[in-house]
Amino acid sequence: MVLRHTRNIRSLVVLAVAGSVLAPIPAASASASASEPGPATAAHAAAPPRTTSAWLPYWDQDAAYKNALRHADQLHTVSPFWYEAKAAGRVDPHPGAGERRIVDGLHKAGIKVVPTVMEKMPRGALAAVVTDARRRATHVETLLRVVRSRAYDGLDLDYETIAPTGDAAYEKVRAGYATMVTDLCRELHALRKQCVITVSPKTAGTGRVWDYKRLGAAADRLRIMAYNLHWAEGAPGPLSTPAWYDEILRRATAEVPRHKLEVGLPAYGWDWTVGKREHARHLTSREAEALRRKVGAPYRIDPASSTPHFTYKEGRTRRTVWYQDARGTAAHLPVLRRHGVRNTVLWALGFEDPKLWRVLARG
Repeated sequence: MVLRHTRNIRSLVVLAVAGSVLAPIPAASASASASEPGPATAAHAAAPPRTTSAWLPYWDQDAAYKNALRHADQLHTVSPFWYEAKAAGRVDPHPGAGERRIVDGLHKAGIKVVPTVMEKMPRGALAAVVTDARRRATHVETLLRVVRSRAYDGLDLDYETIAPTGDAAYEKVRAGYATMVTDLCRELHALRKQCVITVSPKTAGTGRVWDYKRLGAAADRLRIMAYNLHWAEGAPGPLSTPAWYDEILRRATAEVPRHKLEVGLPAYGWDWTVGKREHARHLTSREAEALRRKVGAPYRIDPASSTPHFTYKEGRTRRTVWYQDARGTAAHLPVLRRHGVRNTVLWALGFEDPKLWRVLARG
């Protein structure tokens, strides 16, 4: 998500059963397994394939849930942002985690419920967990208790503090995390649950701590947070660009089967102070567009990045906003098609330009 993804990784915040076919995941009944399609009906046969996943923010849970139901024909999976790993043997729920009304309602709409577990541990703590066999085993069992606690269809791991691991330790941490994911996915598959893994982009200068090949082999989905090219603590600019997507996907498709990849699309933006290095304000795409109209700024698309942006005055302070909307996303999706990637994941439900769903339906 954007609140937790504040780096070139998703400084705000999928799954694969080894060998199973999940491209796209069918609209199955709540009791169906990850690989079992739902009842064949004329309505299902006529419906377009569901190629979109989305994260559901717990801090605006009811509105995001209603939004998911409005777009149920396009969503195959919703990942409520419900859990936070604190230690090897401790995973805490966020407010509203596991609400049965939401789990049951999404299932009734034919949507898989794969809650996200993110983590906030002291510096080095996550590395200590994944590089120690006993702690890894403890953490896997702790995560399995979460998935067994409700009628969930799997788990999504979004462990981001691992990404900036330093030079001296990153190879050991990378191997340890891949081993933990492999063990977790094996156990989830034994329970007929999905294993989804969320990672930051791998480019020439980022993402080396992720072993895409091993993660992609173990998981049902590998979600790449393809946003925050420019982030809250950096210089103003677009959250993503077609050229950046091309680099990300060129590397990802060389290591992960295309049908397992989900490209994370931003439905938000950053509002920076011009000329000062201050932490930018986070805005949803809806909030950014409302602000643009309020301040009377013209709508402009940056030709290099195909991204909307505007500037305005707040008292004597000049500010600049870069965000993503339906028009910008439409200009980025052809890159995914060129690389044979059709599945996307949205950060996050309720943030987006309402017109985005029509763009996603066109693929």
